[in-house]
Amino acid sequence: MRGAKSAKWVAGAAIIALAATACGGGGDSGKGKGGDSGKGAVNANGIFSVETGEPQNPLQPANTMESNGSIVTDAIFSQLVDYDPSGKLVMVNAESVDTKDSKLWTVKLKKGWKFHDGTPVTAESYVKAWNWAANIKNAQTNASWFGDIKGFADVHPDDEKAKPKADAMSGLKVVDDSTFTIELNSPLPYFSYKLGYTVFSPLPESFYADPKAAGEKPVGNGAYKFVSWDHKKQIKVVRYDDYQGPDKAKNGGVIFKNYTTLETAYEDLKSGNVDVLRQLAPKDLPVYRADLGDRAVDKAYSAIQTLGVAMYTKQWKNTDPKVLQGLSMAIDRATITKTVLQGTREPATGWVAKGVLGYQPNAAGDVTTYNPTKAKALIKEGGGVPGNKIYIQFNSDGGHKEWVEAVCNSITQATGVACAGDAKADFQADLNARDAKQVKSFYRSGWVLDYPVNANFISDLFRTGAAGNNGRFSNKDIDAKIKAADSAATLDESVKGYQEIEKQLVNYMPTIPLWYYKVNAGYSEKVQNVQYAQDGDPILTEVQVKK
Repeated sequence: MRGAKSAKWVAGAAIIALAATACGGGGDSGKGKGGDSGKGAVNANGIFSVETGEPQNPLQPANTMESNGSIVTDAIFSQLVDYDPSGKLVMVNAESVDTKDSKLWTVKLKKGWKFHDGTPVTAESYVKAWNWAANIKNAQTNASWFGDIKGFADVHPDDEKAKPKADAMSGLKVVDDSTFTIELNSPLPYFSYKLGYTVFSPLPESFYADPKAAGEKPVGNGAYKFVSWDHKKQIKVVRYDDYQGPDKAKNGGVIFKNYTTLETAYEDLKSGNVDVLRQLAPKDLPVYRADLGDRAVDKAYSAIQTLGVAMYTKQWKNTDPKVLQGLSMAIDRATITKTVLQGTREPATGWVAKGVLGYQPNAAGDVTTYNPTKAKALIKEGGGVPGNKIYIQFNSDGGHKEWVEAVCNSITQATGVACAGDAKADFQADLNARDAKQVKSFYRSGWVLDYPVNANFISDLFRTGAAGNNGRFSNKDIDAKIKAADSAATLDESVKGYQEIEKQLVNYMPTIPLWYYKVNAGYSEKVQNVQYAQDGDPILTEVQVKK
């Protein structure tokens, strides 16, 4: 019953790209699913295909922070915990995750779990994997997720050129084959929720002989085992029959089929050449319900689209946040979501997605309300937009062109500031440009929950040095408030602390909120019981292939 578990940048605009995180599962687990239940005769060994794109990085659990890679890694790897639709923790590979003070956590594993190569999953499998992923020498994209653990600074110094002082974090201790402890730098009441993210997967001993090769042919402990990766064409996985988790696959396997445009994927769906879509291009939104009938999917999930701000550029490095507030008020979200996006989005009023613990309406105040007069006044008061022109970077394979143009037109008409799209060929190129700090002004940013707590949409995106902080926003006051919220005595107090931080983000504008996502997708006549999880991904293990 895997749910909204993995943090990721999403590729698609119209629906949110799949993600590797929540694929969801076990029969009655829910997770806010959408789709049909299907009643046709089933081929339990049938294989179906899903629309995806090329992963940015090798398929290493700690090196995946985007939806094209995460949907695959989440199929191959399982973690200690997951969550049910109400946000309650569910044990997966863990028998229990306990703490008395939110600082020292004890994990006990379920017996009998094995990796796909037949070797046992032990406490050492987790501890060694986490130490390897956190070590700066291994350059893992999501290394910062281990920053809560005591000793992280010794294996991952702040200076990227510095050598680590140790090979292991002092906060991780193996007690026996099925027990290990995690000591944090300070109490963190929601730490157990974070353990459902893909980065906290275990690794088999074979991984360390050649980590790069293991990323090309991963060996996991999840519901599916890897078969092949034909780059920029497809990735194939098959059901792992010895899987011990609660979300055993109801099919024989999955082919993740690579598409460079969503339009092509939709045409293939109609002709039966692909079975499950994660998203649709804007041009197909007006017709897909009529085309697909009861195979059309329209469902809300916990994700948000924003305009990321490249704070490291000359344009924004020393610019008054009032300018960004003005640009935000120049975007007519209501009209764009109703017309270009065909009512498949809801204008955002803050930075935390709906369905997440701590979501609050209107956290941004009037900054997300269209008001050309006030927009121009704020931009002028803030000293104007440097160069009087902005760019919005986006990936051409994600169905973003139409709404980016609409946002640009809205800004220009309201304020006179020139605006243009900066298209990258695909999601991989888009992410690479962000990582290389090559964004000119803004980048199209979509974020799906990794765990159902508001901290995930604030700390993991706006904290200095956070893996998801592509815009390199940094503010000592916000960092201090994040630290205080993380040190709260209870989960409720931590959530309230983050709610206060969210209200203060309007004074800094690390990103410009646009809208909350919905899944607008569909599936072929070959499959049934196609459901979507809280993170917007199809629940792969639940899909049934018809005879």
